[in-house]
Amino acid sequence: MEFIDYKYKPSNDVIVYFEVEPSKNVNFNEALNALAAESSIGTWTEINIPKRVEEMRARVFYKKGSLVKVAYPVELFELNNMSQILSSVAGNIFGMKVVKKLRLLDIEFPRKLLKSYKGPKYGIRGVRKLLKVKSRPLLGSIIKPKIGLHSNEHAKVAYEAWLGGVDVIKDDENLSNQKFNLFEDRVIKTLEMRDKAESETGEKKVYMPNITAETKTMEKRAQFVKDHGGRYLMIDVITTGFSALQTIRNDEFNLVLHAHRAMHGAITRSKDFGISMKTLAKIYRLIGVDQLHIGTIVGKMEGDKKEVLSIKDAITKKLNNIKRTFPVASGGLCPIHVPKIIKYFGNDVIIQAGGGIHGHPDGTFYGAKAMRQAIEATLNKISLSNYAKTHKELMKALKYWS
Repeated sequence: MEFIDYKYKPSNDVIVYFEVEPSKNVNFNEALNALAAESSIGTWTEINIPKRVEEMRARVFYKKGSLVKVAYPVELFELNNMSQILSSVAGNIFGMKVVKKLRLLDIEFPRKLLKSYKGPKYGIRGVRKLLKVKSRPLLGSIIKPKIGLHSNEHAKVAYEAWLGGVDVIKDDENLSNQKFNLFEDRVIKTLEMRDKAESETGEKKVYMPNITAETKTMEKRAQFVKDHGGRYLMIDVITTGFSALQTIRNDEFNLVLHAHRAMHGAITRSKDFGISMKTLAKIYRLIGVDQLHIGTIVGKMEGDKKEVLSIKDAITKKLNNIKRTFPVASGGLCPIHVPKIIKYFGNDVIIQAGGGIHGHPDGTFYGAKAMRQAIEATLNKISLSNYAKTHKELMKALKYWS
């Protein structure tokens, strides 16, 4: 059976973009036929296939250099089942001997599949409405040190950051329910400090507890957060898996879902094998995360400008009736980086700084003030150095991290 058809015109198909390099002594067409066969209706040898089944085969319909596009009829997939989709288009193919390099660059879904997913409940507009911040970038922070603090210490750091001007505080990816900082105790104490900070600043504040765990445990933790007045959840979406994330989204806790992408580099970083972060970002948007880490361009995390902006576009461009996911820039940021972050991302970005706030020479409160001042200066088109002349917190930050 032939799986290459350059005359085929996709209409109601899932379109997958691959970068392919065949193994040594393997013909390119042989590799492409094997790829499309293995990810749809074929196998390694000839078998009798009914005509109606043959029509459901994947088709390689475009090739330019190493870039290949494959069309998968929508009938191959179960609605609202991302795990099954990925088991098909990104399953066995990565273990095949016929390919030396194979990278899934992008994926496009037909309307029928798009309509089966809920997408973000809040998205950018909903988060802004919740926080009553109309247009400026949101300022976020991560509790540091990321692990080891007791729950009361954790809550105190959050309180100081909120007082200094931070909008959203989150747990880091590896803090869950350890003995030194039990989940329920941490949630109660930190939300108490949130309420205190809101009362004293007149601003809405957010705490994002990390509920990452086995799925049923995550459901219990989400309900606990809701019962105690929380507004947000944080989930390590890579390590918990697509199905677990869908379960939490479908449970309708009516809480904002913040997606941390811990471990994504193991899947996305290699240019020879794996799946691009752009592809994963589209998938997480469909499933329904309201906020997603996408990289920083200027921070400590890998990812150049072109790649990071393509991820941003994947979660913010119009996509059927799916709401836009809020991009999060996080990783090695401090006030010095704010002008470039806003230049690259615009105002619809959550700028998260951990060490860049808590590492300020005068501590967390002043570090938060310096970050807010950097945002204010940039929005008012004033250089950080000029703004710092009348804002000592920013001045100290600039000197310290220069």
